[in-house]
Amino acid sequence: MLRFKILASVIPLLAAAVFARAEIGSVSHPCIGVGETSVELTSLFWTAGVHVAFTDDPARATVRVQVTDDSDAADFALVDDGLGSEPETCQANPATRLVSIAAQPVDGGEVIYLSSEGPADYRIYVRSKSVSLREAAALIVGARGSHRQLQAASL
Repeated sequence: MLRFKILASVIPLLAAAVFARAEIGSVSHPCIGVGETSVELTSLFWTAGVHVAFTDDPARATVRVQVTDDSDAADFALVDDGLGSEPETCQANPATRLVSIAAQPVDGGEVIYLSSEGPADYRIYVRSKSVSLREAAALIVGARGSHRQLQAASL
């Protein structure tokens, strides 16, 4: 009976470890470099220092992000389908800021209203096969914690 209790308590721990390892070792998550810091999306909610949520109600938003079709008018442009990339930009380091997208607003977390019309705190231009508009908005809002105005960001 004691063996069964030990086995019953160890199996969920092993399953959680396998799941976490698969999640951490899986394909890379969208990431941008901002100065000396990198900002990366994570699906592991408990590891993220920044949590963002999205809303369809502009009155509930704490940050408004406008999607623009003109890269020159954007505060942040994300184009990742070109020939070159910067693999060293998002290597994990102590300054990496992890951002998660929550289904519901988290206490103290930002709530993003994403639209194609202004007014907006940020304007983004996204042309990507691998990064969605929501992910790009989450990255830019997650990066703003230490930089209100983003000077330079790279993918």
